[in-house]
Amino acid sequence: MSRQIDVLLLLALPASGKSEVRRYLAQLPPAKCREDFMMGTTVQLDDYPYVHLMRSISNELRNLGEDGVFFDADHLPMKEPRDWGTLIELVNEDFADLTAQRIVDPRRPSFWMLERLDAARAKVGAPEPFRVMTDEVRRKLTDAISDECEAIIRDKNAVIPESLEGKTVVMEFARGGKQGSPMPLHPPYGYRYALSTLSDEILSRAAICYVWVTPEESRRKNIERARPAKAASTFMSLSHCVPEEVMLNEYGCDDMAWLIETSDMPNSVKIETRGCIHYLPVAFFDNRVDKTSFVRGDKSEWKRQDVEALHDDLAKAFKRLVEAMNHRLPQ
Repeated sequence: MSRQIDVLLLLALPASGKSEVRRYLAQLPPAKCREDFMMGTTVQLDDYPYVHLMRSISNELRNLGEDGVFFDADHLPMKEPRDWGTLIELVNEDFADLTAQRIVDPRRPSFWMLERLDAARAKVGAPEPFRVMTDEVRRKLTDAISDECEAIIRDKNAVIPESLEGKTVVMEFARGGKQGSPMPLHPPYGYRYALSTLSDEILSRAAICYVWVTPEESRRKNIERARPAKAASTFMSLSHCVPEEVMLNEYGCDDMAWLIETSDMPNSVKIETRGCIHYLPVAFFDNRVDKTSFVRGDKSEWKRQDVEALHDDLAKAFKRLVEAMNHRLPQ
């Protein structure tokens, strides 16, 4: 007996097609989603808005002559690698608020966001920079990032439906390591660490769809997607470009294939965390020959043959994913 996918982790290297898959799934009629993908209407979570906020904070702090905290320059990787865990902790909070149908309405959004960042950092053992920041610097910083924080809170609240019954929560993020790194990737890099940082509530309900491209194709598409084009989507991550140094040092490889190969249960990723073992069903959507880039354009200009090719291959991947899920159903 098949069951609906409850939480879908949509994972891949940058520019692999994750956000395009999200957009495609989001526009499907509910009946088609259920029939071809065993998914309900999608509710979408993403860590990219927090990455963007971190870069905005770093820019503002450097303009004030202060340490950038998260980034020393726009083109450089994270200063503190444990912030890969910080991002997951923020997503954990968003998922908890989503499932509890908890609307947040802080009186001072930017102050609240800095407190969230400090608390998330503390959970992964990283310093809490905003707690010890001078009042003057904090005031200038919060004034500068106020609009962006309000937008994040507005979007965070907007995805919370009246009920999650019949819905599928889609969570997107990318993780990796330095080009040429041996496996396993050392924490806090890679999917093994990121998945182990997800809450038990998420891990107990999640299945993985991995969008497969090579690191070389990821870098090519990363440059391609940043070229000016007609914006037809509200997904922030459809057009942003990851700096080349970041692509090579943080996304030069990933550990998804290694995780599957070393799992002691077929078609799964084994995650050991907090004294528990979770087996997450997994299937690959092969996008090494690009099937998704057209989704960035206006829907009215999508070609039928492109839509059919994407839909058919996605449906095959989800069929394999559902089979992997069914294999784990209680007998």
